[in-house]
Amino acid sequence: MKRLQAIAVLALAVALASLPASAQSVQDASAPNEPVPTLHVDVRLVNVLTSVTDANGAPIGGLGQNDFAVEDNGQPQKIALFERQTNRPLNLVLALDTSGSVGKDLDAERAAARRFARSILRSQDSMSLIEFATEVHQVVPFTSDVKRIEHGLNTLHRGAATALYEAIQKASQSLASREGRRVLVLVTDGGDTVDTVTYRQALESTLRAEVIVYSLIDVPIEASAGRDLGGEHALITLSGQTGGRYFYLDRVGADASFSKISQELRTQYLIGYYPARQNDAEDFHRITVKIPRARGDAYQLRYRSGYYSDNSR
Repeated sequence: MKRLQAIAVLALAVALASLPASAQSVQDASAPNEPVPTLHVDVRLVNVLTSVTDANGAPIGGLGQNDFAVEDNGQPQKIALFERQTNRPLNLVLALDTSGSVGKDLDAERAAARRFARSILRSQDSMSLIEFATEVHQVVPFTSDVKRIEHGLNTLHRGAATALYEAIQKASQSLASREGRRVLVLVTDGGDTVDTVTYRQALESTLRAEVIVYSLIDVPIEASAGRDLGGEHALITLSGQTGGRYFYLDRVGADASFSKISQELRTQYLIGYYPARQNDAEDFHRITVKIPRARGDAYQLRYRSGYYSDNSR
């Protein structure tokens, strides 16, 4: 009997010795005195796409991380991520106003949009086409197929009113979950005549989704008594708050405006930082990006004005 017990003990020892490392580690993890490692992950990286141009609006390339300084609510931050001329995927919504007030220029804008789509889209990029008048309608979902965009541009429908702010909100919501850069290009006269979404709601939706807005302002009649200057100024402010630009089509032209947007999107800088010494109770954090060595107005920097603390990234 003792001999059988000895044989059994020996067999058990051999079996334990032959266990794979993974099985042994499971046993080791159950030891009461063994510390359990804890992995800490900081997910609060704030990304700031920054465009730098000279006094004439020409993109500036060749800058390095040490050329930039970043502040969050006035507090200097350490740059943790930096990319020049970023090749991150581009997600772009092209939103065209098809209301009666801009109908006279729609064909020319459509032709310029086709050329823009051909020049900007790469295999890793995607574009969606939206038309807005009385209602907002997605004509083409996100695609990298230029022919689908061109076909959609040929099927636009005209309408009476202008749901501009609703279009901005819906475009931002469609971009929010997409990885990479998020851009909204608006072609409109700036007048919102459908009271469904306010300007403030539209602006907040762009900032929360980190959408850069470029506004191509189509002035119906320069000296018109009914011209909506408030709408134009709203578009100018919206573009500035999100890090984009605005263009007056009667001064620059559709083709030139689209070309400038394309150039800028190919020469952006991606700056990322982890906010330090911040009060999480603050709802909105204001971002400041500088080039300390720059003098006067030698460089013009465009970037989003800030982020909401409950969705910082």
